[in-house]
Amino acid sequence: MQARRYDTIARRVGYLARSLVPLSLLFLSGCSAHGLSRQFLLFRPAGPLSAADLRFTILDVAVMLGIIIPTAVMTTYFLLRYRKTRASAAYDPHWSHSNLIEIVVWTIPVLTVALLGYESYKGTYAVNPYDPRMIKTAAPGRAPLAVDVITTDWQWLFIYPQQHIAIANKLVIPRGTPVVFRMTSATVVNDFFIPNLSGMIDVMPGMRTKQVLVADKTGQYKGYSANFSGSGFSWMGFRTHVVSRSGFTRWAQAMEKSPRHLDYAQFNVFAKPTTNTDGKTYAFSQVHARLFDQVIKGVLAGKVYTTRLPPPGAA
Repeated sequence: MQARRYDTIARRVGYLARSLVPLSLLFLSGCSAHGLSRQFLLFRPAGPLSAADLRFTILDVAVMLGIIIPTAVMTTYFLLRYRKTRASAAYDPHWSHSNLIEIVVWTIPVLTVALLGYESYKGTYAVNPYDPRMIKTAAPGRAPLAVDVITTDWQWLFIYPQQHIAIANKLVIPRGTPVVFRMTSATVVNDFFIPNLSGMIDVMPGMRTKQVLVADKTGQYKGYSANFSGSGFSWMGFRTHVVSRSGFTRWAQAMEKSPRHLDYAQFNVFAKPTTNTDGKTYAFSQVHARLFDQVIKGVLAGKVYTTRLPPPGAA
């Protein structure tokens, strides 16, 4: 009687688990721009480097599923075949060893680790921003565009040192041209992430990191910080506009006419904690040539941009 009751409970639990599996797919909508209304951003690469990231990610997942799925199937099979209530299953109380099982349980993990290690090695070098060969491979014959990135609480500043211009909370790059980023933070650690174009990379205060991307398709892409950095973090995003090379030239020329200029003193005003709920952008011309280095030196010297929080109980 008790065995039948446990068997009934097990069947009900199994039925409930199978019913909930389709619902679990709804949680994947977080990978999309607007839930299920759009395709997943990570699966829509718009450049060779983001495509390489996706390729190696799919390979890693496929290899792991090649282990997880057979293991889950065999575990379910053994539980059903050798359950207590099934008296017809063969049972050998003297069995203790099998050479075949030893070979299988050791060979599969060794081959898996070797394959993943080799592919991880290839993937790391394929998207390594510090490898100069990567730029030549991704966009042969194209001169790279330099962009300096500075994060604050809670905005993005993109400086184009070759053009002496800058823009806040908006990134404009030419299609088919390698873009080399130098990145630093004036406050806390943030993560630079454009799902369609580049993987995540830390942007750290007092330090300089690097990222490279190439965009093959014109359009607008969402970029944001992927590292929680305070109360304004939810609005710390930026729009990435990929335009033609001629369109980028016209845009840069228009930016040079901006009445706002930017040196270190003006940057300190810009860097005051700001929650950019309206997605405002700011254009600057005549940007100081060494502003990026001045920000790093300021952080190393102890420069702090204090966040003024409302008093407790304030609306």
